[in-house]
Amino acid sequence: MTLFAAVDLGASSGRVLAAHVGPDRLEATEVHRFPNTPLRLPDGLHWDVGHLYLEVLAGLRAVGTAHGQPRSIGVDTWAVDYGLVDGAGRLLGLPHHYRDARTGEAVLDAVHAAATPTALYQVNGLQFLPFTTLYQLAAESAAARGALDAAAALLLIPDLLAYWLTGERAAEVTNASTTGLLGVRDRTWQASLARLAGIRPDVLPPLVDPGTVVGRLRPEAADEAGLAAGTAVTVVGSHDTASAVVGVPAEGESWAYISCGTWSLVGVELDAPVLTEDSRVAGFTNEAGVDGRTRYLHNVMGLWILQECLRTWRHAGLRWSLADLLGQASALPPGGPVIDPDAPAFLPPGDMPVRVAAAARATGQREPRAPAETVRCVVDSLAAAYASTVRAAEGLSGRRVDVVHLVGGGSRNTLLCQLTADALGLPVLAGPAEATALGNVLVQARAHGALGARRAGGGDASLEALRALIRATAPPTRYEPTRSGTVLVAGQLWRGGTERAQG
Repeated sequence: MTLFAAVDLGASSGRVLAAHVGPDRLEATEVHRFPNTPLRLPDGLHWDVGHLYLEVLAGLRAVGTAHGQPRSIGVDTWAVDYGLVDGAGRLLGLPHHYRDARTGEAVLDAVHAAATPTALYQVNGLQFLPFTTLYQLAAESAAARGALDAAAALLLIPDLLAYWLTGERAAEVTNASTTGLLGVRDRTWQASLARLAGIRPDVLPPLVDPGTVVGRLRPEAADEAGLAAGTAVTVVGSHDTASAVVGVPAEGESWAYISCGTWSLVGVELDAPVLTEDSRVAGFTNEAGVDGRTRYLHNVMGLWILQECLRTWRHAGLRWSLADLLGQASALPPGGPVIDPDAPAFLPPGDMPVRVAAAARATGQREPRAPAETVRCVVDSLAAAYASTVRAAEGLSGRRVDVVHLVGGGSRNTLLCQLTADALGLPVLAGPAEATALGNVLVQARAHGALGARRAGGGDASLEALRALIRATAPPTRYEPTRSGTVLVAGQLWRGGTERAQG
């Protein structure tokens, strides 16, 4: 058994895990968890990335204290956001949060006047999202060029943390593929897209693949983490969804995944991108996966809506737990109001219960009033969006889907899992909740030979072998459809909104 440390930062919280891995064993323990709270400053919404780095060091110290010296450390985070560093390695301001309002219509129109959404899709293969790195950079360029002119490197959040740990600058390819600056066919930086975004192509760091040892702990970082200087920092699927897809305990090819957290990423794993106009209009993206796979998926707003509802109710002095509200919501009959969870109104922080009620009212439905009614509306709507997205992925890619794997924190939400099975009329296999961290760990373990050349029972350390190990050590919970079609209307309502922002 070899020890590895996994740093897994989501948009709402972060965690550090210690994992012992052998050819047929995988034991992971969370040793440190912390909130990820953005900062609303006069110039917009930012990530408190210095605080996150300190929490990462505290988590690594907890690994060493409780479990000993790890063989390697891997870091994954959310996508698209970045820090700029100058030639001396200084961070040029706090990274903006993707929910910041700076990528408004004027920025989007300016980019699309130079390159249409159709033309962009043929180069980068990405679903149109206004917070994609390309648009964020265009907004920064339009507002003030100072930081962009002074930058020596653009580092996505996991690459920035790895740089602080090791002193080495690189860009991991699965996360780079979310920026809008990477070619979808050859997975190389596109100088023309960098110039379109308003940055010099030379600030884009060298690309590295998952499984690469990007560097080793600097003495100063090692001292603060309580670990040995020179400990390897291994590149994993540093986009958390890329690691989560590695952690899907699937068999064969006839499956779809829902990586459900603050965001939900819904799609299928393919060997090549799908770049048809129908795919673009439907809002599907082609992101790089581990081992050259393509993550063909659509972003759905996810549990963010519920998280913001809870925050609003807490500020009003109401102290219901999500578990209590889900219990009350599950007792409500089907057939309540449904909304489009991908509507732009749900992207920024704010009074989410009011927005949910307004969305129901705008479509001629009864407004949810009690908190349990709002929760049921959101969960019904997410299940419908998941079902519609899976069916669209199936049709657009030609990949048959017989079962859906729901991983991440949402796999603990039994109501959501059951309603998703009902909406699809297919089994849903829920778990593991920590699929991202497990995918992170297994890519490290494979790179360092901890899985053996061939595992017992046959099979090498392919993605399929990694998934078989997860199935054996963290078997999912199965949900069979019980009321197939009860939220079909919600699915159709959601599909009607997919062309809204495609340009």
